[in-house]
Amino acid sequence: MPTKTSRRAAVAASSPDPAPAAPRVKRDRTHYLYIAVIIAVVLGIAVGLIWPDAGVELKPLGTGFVNLIKMMISPIIFCTIVLGIGSVRKAAKVGAVGGIALAYFLVMSLVALAIGLVVGNVLHPGEGLHLTAALKQTGHAQVSGDALPPVDFVLSIIPTSFVSAFTEGQVLQTLLVALLAGFALQAMGPLGQPVLRGVEHIQRLVFRILAMVMWAAPVGAFGAIAAVTGSAGLDALKSLAVLMAGFYVTCFLFVFVVLGAVLRIVSGLNVFSLFKYLAREFLLILSTSSSESALPRLIAKMEHLGVSKPVVGITVPTGYSFNLDGTMIYMTMASLYIADALGTPMSVGEQIPLLLFLLLASKGAAGVSGAGLATLAGGLQSHKPALVDGVGLIVGIDRFMSEARALTNFAGNAVATVLIGTWTKEIDTQRVRRVLAGELPFDETTLLDEDAAPAGVPEKELAKA
Repeated sequence: MPTKTSRRAAVAASSPDPAPAAPRVKRDRTHYLYIAVIIAVVLGIAVGLIWPDAGVELKPLGTGFVNLIKMMISPIIFCTIVLGIGSVRKAAKVGAVGGIALAYFLVMSLVALAIGLVVGNVLHPGEGLHLTAALKQTGHAQVSGDALPPVDFVLSIIPTSFVSAFTEGQVLQTLLVALLAGFALQAMGPLGQPVLRGVEHIQRLVFRILAMVMWAAPVGAFGAIAAVTGSAGLDALKSLAVLMAGFYVTCFLFVFVVLGAVLRIVSGLNVFSLFKYLAREFLLILSTSSSESALPRLIAKMEHLGVSKPVVGITVPTGYSFNLDGTMIYMTMASLYIADALGTPMSVGEQIPLLLFLLLASKGAAGVSGAGLATLAGGLQSHKPALVDGVGLIVGIDRFMSEARALTNFAGNAVATVLIGTWTKEIDTQRVRRVLAGELPFDETTLLDEDAAPAGVPEKELAKA
């Protein structure tokens, strides 16, 4: 006679297996972080207007947060490029990506210069202004010795030592060391796979640290906005409203008309969908006035979007030094503004050589703090010294203009990454559309996909290269 225990066992054996429990979905709490950033920006503006002296004293909060982000840039660039190049079978593919990227950056820089030239000549925003002796001294004080001539700039890319590339904060030095390490691991073949796996683990650690640092964003945004508003105030903006409005409108047209059209024609993507995907990065840049604060997130998001690691690893860091569309527009309009304000408007024949000179000078000031204003002053000092007096006119609003400058630079690099991925066929178009449609959300908790392929295993597109 069967026992009670055996009957229970028989019933359990005959009953169907219970359905496996659905995996627990991690809650994304980062949307609270960016709501906090928006609130912090509003509070910062209020503090700067009501208590301007106290607002200025809060500047170290913003500076400290941006420095925390910059601390992470070199290791992130190194890991990204090493993993990307190390997994590509043909070294020529990397060279092709770099060549196409540099050619595209040059063309778009010239387009940005041309657009700024047209708008500046139409608006003539500097007419009727007068300089004081104090403003002239302010202008000369902005001439920076950090903007190097072309030969010295090329030599400065070579670091003093392998380690100094990470300690001096020079993006191009880190890029050079990462390229050499990536090609060396590629040449090692299977022997390099353990190193690649180690670099991948380091990359995950770095992104995890970055995710922790990002929780300080509201504090940094509050301090940065309060300091700017407190130092400049609203009165300082009135006489320069035309220049600011013209600059913002020009950047808007460049991003949504020029870049939007190129993105639609080449990749068939809607620029609004891409920027919606990058909305949090744009908010971070707006609150810190620094496009560098979003560099690590742009790398992670472009890889998640479906662009291959080599394209992202080469295009994004290089673009941050050579693809400065917003800076090009800024220097064009600021030069014309200063010339008009001094009562010495330049003819088109004088404008073009000056702007081409500034195009080259901007590359020599890559990574310089406040590079836009310092490069403008240094370029004018070298090419047309009489105009340096007028740089003091725009010092008061440079921080406000730097926000549009940084947003435009960031947008240009995001679009460039997708375009170069399309031209080199290093992009998963199906994944791109799924990500932009919200079907594959970005993992905000780690800034990395937990299901990413292990290091050394090339993606389908790379295997075909």
